[in-house]
Amino acid sequence: MKAKQSASTVRGHMVRLAVIVNLLLAAGFGPAAAAEEQVPPVRIVAFGDSLTAGYRLAPGEAFPAQLAEALKAKGVAAEIANAGVSGDTTAAGLGRLDWAIPEGTDAVIVELGANDALRGIDPDETRRNLDAILSRLKARNIDVLLAGMAAPKNWGEVYEARFATIFSDLAAKHDVLLYPFFLDGVALDAKLNLEDGLHPTGAGVSVIVTHILPEVERLIDRVEARRAASSKS
Repeated sequence: MKAKQSASTVRGHMVRLAVIVNLLLAAGFGPAAAAEEQVPPVRIVAFGDSLTAGYRLAPGEAFPAQLAEALKAKGVAAEIANAGVSGDTTAAGLGRLDWAIPEGTDAVIVELGANDALRGIDPDETRRNLDAILSRLKARNIDVLLAGMAAPKNWGEVYEARFATIFSDLAAKHDVLLYPFFLDGVALDAKLNLEDGLHPTGAGVSVIVTHILPEVERLIDRVEARRAASSKS
């Protein structure tokens, strides 16, 4: 008799457990629901010239790769695509923009202008090209971090001053984030640059990533805020 009561009690517990499990599944607490709630990584394209591409560096030393590792270390789910092309001016970047930034891109880090300055291209042309790039990205609802650049002093003070205002003016016009100088902490430091004095070493890129990381996190915050607003509408 006791054995029968014990078996009955076990069956009763199992029935109650099954009911609870079914209720949890119905309420959306099952494995499928968990998978649906998983937030997709933020997809970022690093769009620039040789400073982005990683001139003479191993793939893992390039800016996009090191940035991805830095974000991963902070627990941030992000994918960073390397869309850097050595030698690109702002005109060349504008020319390849539409196919270089694929559908599904959440944000872009725009790093262009260094080659314009090195070649002495009219700052008005550089401004027009970057303005067009930012306009197209905004039309696609893509968040942007604009990385600024400084002109070399050999073109004179007037050229340098005209070039210097481009990035801050456009960041304000398009309401995008601005990192004033991409090579901050690295430019002119022989220990952090290759023999040409223009391109950072892997260690130099690490310094760039450390300095720019807070702005990239702000960029990701913008993407997540936009996603949240979109999900509510």
